Amino acid sequence: MTNLATIVTETAERIPDAIAYKLDDTEVNWQAVDEGSARVASLLKEKGVEPGDRVGIMLPNVPYFPIAYYGILRAGGTVVPMNVLLKGREVKFYLEDPEAKAVFAWHDFAEAAETGAADAGTEVIVVKPGEFEQLLGGAEPAREVVERDGNDTAVILYTSGTTGQPKGAELTHDNMLANAKASHSLFQTDESDVVLGALPLFHSFGQTCCMNACAIAGATLTFIPRFDPSKALEIIERDKVTLFAGVPTMYNAMLNDKSREERDHSSLKICCSGGSALPGELMRGFEKAFDCKILEGYGLSETSPVASFNHPDKERKVGSIGTPIEGVEMKLVDDDGNDVEQGEVGEIVIKGHNVMKGYWNREEATAEAIVDGWFHSGDMGKLDDDGYFFIVDRKKELIIRGGYNVYPREIEEVLYEHEGVLEAAVVGVPDESMGEEVGAAVVLKEGQDVSADDLKAYVKEQVANYKYPRKIWFVDELPKGPTGKILKREIEVPEEAKSA
Repeated sequence: MTNLATIVTETAERIPDAIAYKLDDTEVNWQAVDEGSARVASLLKEKGVEPGDRVGIMLPNVPYFPIAYYGILRAGGTVVPMNVLLKGREVKFYLEDPEAKAVFAWHDFAEAAETGAADAGTEVIVVKPGEFEQLLGGAEPAREVVERDGNDTAVILYTSGTTGQPKGAELTHDNMLANAKASHSLFQTDESDVVLGALPLFHSFGQTCCMNACAIAGATLTFIPRFDPSKALEIIERDKVTLFAGVPTMYNAMLNDKSREERDHSSLKICCSGGSALPGELMRGFEKAFDCKILEGYGLSETSPVASFNHPDKERKVGSIGTPIEGVEMKLVDDDGNDVEQGEVGEIVIKGHNVMKGYWNREEATAEAIVDGWFHSGDMGKLDDDGYFFIVDRKKELIIRGGYNVYPREIEEVLYEHEGVLEAAVVGVPDESMGEEVGAAVVLKEGQDVSADDLKAYVKEQVANYKYPRKIWFVDELPKGPTGKILKREIEVPEEAKSA
C-alpha cells in the first residue's frame, strides 16, 4: 500500500491513546488524528475531490494542519501547502497554478484566502476552532486510504524563486515516505520523544523532519504557531522536549534570549539545523549553553528535503553538512557538468529517492534542474578527504570582486565571531572599479557600541585583503523568510554604501 497517509493509520492502530500533538493545553491523540483525517477525506470526497486533485492548506502550526494534510492524502489528493501570510494576489497564484479544487484556510487569514480563491475558482473551507469540529462531525468518516502509485504526486511545494514566479516541486509518495523514514532513523525517534514544532509545516523541513518523522515514530509534536525564543524555551521546559529542529536564526534567538538561564532545557537530547549555513561560532555557543549537540544537515524543497547530514553515529564536523543519507548520492560538478578535482569548489548535484518528479507544468525548468537524474542544487560546495561536504555559498550569491571570487559565507563566519555581532549578511554591492564590492548588513547585540571601521579592521586581520567588506552598514533587523532564513535578495543597500 503506497500512500503517505498510512504513516498515521499504522501509528493510530499501534498506539491509539498516545499523544500526537500538543498546543499549550490542547492534546490530540493518534486515534483522534486518524478519525479527523478520515472525516476530512470524506468531506473532500463530498465536494468532488478525486484522486490526484490538488487541495491547498493555508494553516499555521496547529493540530488542524496535520489532520487536513493526512486527510487530503487519504482521499488520494495532492497537498499544496501555503504560507498563512500570503496576500490575495499571491493566494490566487498558489491556487490557480496547480488548479486547486479547495483550500483549508485559517479563520484569522480567511479574507486573503477568500479573495485569492474567488479569483482562482477554488472553494474555501474555513478552519475555525469549534466550528471546524462541527463541520467534520457531520461527515461520515472515510476510513479506507486511497491506493496511490509510489510515483504519484503527494505534495506540491512552491519554492520561492530568487527570480520570477515560484515553481511547484512535485514530491511523490515515495519521495516523502523515504525521506521521512530517513529522518526518523537519523534521530532514532520513538514514542517517548517530544519534538518542538517550531518550523513552519508548510515548508518541507518542518513537514518531513518534524511532522512526518513524528508520525512514523509515534512521537509527540508540540506546536509553537509563531516562533518566539522565550516561548520556545518555555515549551522545552514545560513539555520536556527531547528533539529540536530549527534554522540558524532560531538557535541564535534562543541563545541570546534573556530568559534562557532561568529555563530548564536538560531534556534536550539532540538538535538539528538546516535551511541555511549554521555559523561555527553560533554552534559552539549554543552547545555550550544548552549542553546539547547540534547536527547540521542539508537539503532543498526539491529533495524532500534531506540530502545529507552529520550522522549521530559518525564524526561530526563543524561547518560541514555531513555526508549523503542512505540511498542518496552527491557530487560536485563544474559549469559543464564535469566532476571537479578533490578540494576544488563545484556545484552540488544530488541523485536518489529524494529527488522530486519535476516542477509542476514547467518542463523547461525541470529539464534545466534535473540532468541525467542528477538534480542541480545551485549551491557551491567543497569535499574533504573523508567525504564530508561543506557549503561554500549559493551560486547566485557569489561576489566577484575585481576578478576574485569572494564567498559571503566565509566572511559571515568571521563577522559572527565578533563579540558585538548578533547577525550579519554579506552581499555584493555594484562598484564601478571592482565590478562588485563586498558589503555587509550587520545587526549588533543590545548595548554594543561597535563602528563599521572596527568591524572592517577585525575581518581584515583574518582574511585575504580582497575579501574583507569595504562597505558595512548597521540595521535593526535582517529580512527573513517564513522559516527564519535570512533573505539576501531583500537586503537594501543604503545609498551611502553604494556611493562610498
